[in-house]
Amino acid sequence: MKKLFAVIIALVCVLSFAACSSGNNGENTGSGGTEIILPDLPGWSGDAETPDDSSIPELPNLPSDDEEQGGEDIPTNTRYTASTNISDVINDSIFGNWGRMIFPVNSGYYSGSTLGNLSLTWYRNINVAHTVEICNYFKDQTLQGNQVFYDIYTDAEKAADPRKADTGLFFFRGEKNAKFAVTCAGGGWAYVGAMHDSFPHALELSKKGYNAFAIIYRPGAQTAYEDLARAITFIFHYAEELGVDTSGYSVWGGSAGGRMAATISSYGVQQFGGMAGIPKPSTAVIQYTGHTDYNRNGEPATFVCVGESDGIANYNTMKSRINNLSAMGVPTEYHSYAGLGHGFGLGIGTIAEGWFDQAVAFWEKNS
Repeated sequence: MKKLFAVIIALVCVLSFAACSSGNNGENTGSGGTEIILPDLPGWSGDAETPDDSSIPELPNLPSDDEEQGGEDIPTNTRYTASTNISDVINDSIFGNWGRMIFPVNSGYYSGSTLGNLSLTWYRNINVAHTVEICNYFKDQTLQGNQVFYDIYTDAEKAADPRKADTGLFFFRGEKNAKFAVTCAGGGWAYVGAMHDSFPHALELSKKGYNAFAIIYRPGAQTAYEDLARAITFIFHYAEELGVDTSGYSVWGGSAGGRMAATISSYGVQQFGGMAGIPKPSTAVIQYTGHTDYNRNGEPATFVCVGESDGIANYNTMKSRINNLSAMGVPTEYHSYAGLGHGFGLGIGTIAEGWFDQAVAFWEKNS
């Protein structure tokens, strides 16, 4: 039993280190980093202004009322509460097949049977009210006829790589033709902790009038970067249909998601198979990650926040990167919080409460 416990602890440490350690870990390039492995996505050309249309999934129509969707039959007027079973949300027929991606697809990284006792690996500040609100938001939007979930890969691509079936974008609508943001959850490159680390951010951005997308990606640094590049390309390609302004967009992320936001901001989407001509984000908002790499040829405005008692992402490491960007003339803002640990999310009820509004103001100033 002791040997088994030691193995489990070792695995947790390895995953934590991979997500947020201060080294490059072979993830980045440029400015002294290591080589990036560029993806080979069917139908895409790095020199083309737009990808082959066959490589971008069409925006599907919502199922009609009489169309079979599968899942459990839950009355449409039923509101989710803290006592609602997680399985009832996942299997609610109104969500069709994508309900399974509201919570981590790899169920080994979450526990609890209800929305009120949901627990996610490496996160201790899960807000039950937010969890319930987000699930009801998805349901309300769907009942109003607004599409919530979007595939970013075609059926052919998913058939060629089955892991792509577990990717996509959740859309939190703001004002029509307002700017957009993409939020990236952490999860140690092992899973996607969206319910705490990206859904709440996206929902709050939508309340402020912005259009926000939360990405569900394939865990692993390289695949996550590729999926984020595809997601941003998808949004640009369908900007008119989605009703979003592509100018001055921002990318947000915490922990492993912070590495995603930082890397795409440093090198752009084309480096990872995205469409040529898409600009870098105007602003990167990065929480609690030990990412050190940066592009000496240019970085977008960067906002950072981290707890000073974070045992995974050292706040001095994050401060050092910000100092390097500031020395280049990049607009930056840095916040660290005494006594606060890893994965505080929106920071409600903690010393970090208020950072989100500061980050929004920073984006507005630099968009």
